[in-house]
Amino acid sequence: MNPPTNPEAVPGAGREAAGGRPPFFVYGTLRRGGRYHGALLGGRVVTHGGPQPAILPGASLFRGPGYPYAVPEPDRPGALVRGELFRPLPGRDAEVQADLDRLEGYRPGAPDNLYERVVARVLLPDGGAVRARVYLAAPLLARRLRAEGERVPGGDWMADGAAGSGPRTDFDRPTP
Repeated sequence: MNPPTNPEAVPGAGREAAGGRPPFFVYGTLRRGGRYHGALLGGRVVTHGGPQPAILPGASLFRGPGYPYAVPEPDRPGALVRGELFRPLPGRDAEVQADLDRLEGYRPGAPDNLYERVVARVLLPDGGAVRARVYLAAPLLARRLRAEGERVPGGDWMADGAAGSGPRTDFDRPTP
């Protein structure tokens, strides 16, 4: 498969799953088996058939302090991030997005964001593409990571040895 090289927002980038808003593409601690999947997505996303594997082309995955950062690298040959697509259950989209924004420390327009929520084109195993919401490293951090960071080989956080380590947050507490 020849992935496109632009992970930025792409209007009309391909087919979207039914149901309105694009699904979420998750690549780190929110993936099934990841530290925050159960607390933030468990019981609030469509699970029929399990998570849908997907690839974010034109981006590289960097190790962070206990969590990864996807960084746009459209000119880097073979750059990709492996992850999964999840669609919130009907009526749960705003709630899920608010919790994900809080986990990622994302506030629209805030100059100190570590992540930016964008809509990007992701590729499916069948060769199709969908638009999905994804959290990418904010521009200042992305520049620093490109210059000094450590890329995760193969772009797969769950296959990386550092995936289970790192700082804890409020989301580590059991949910009621």
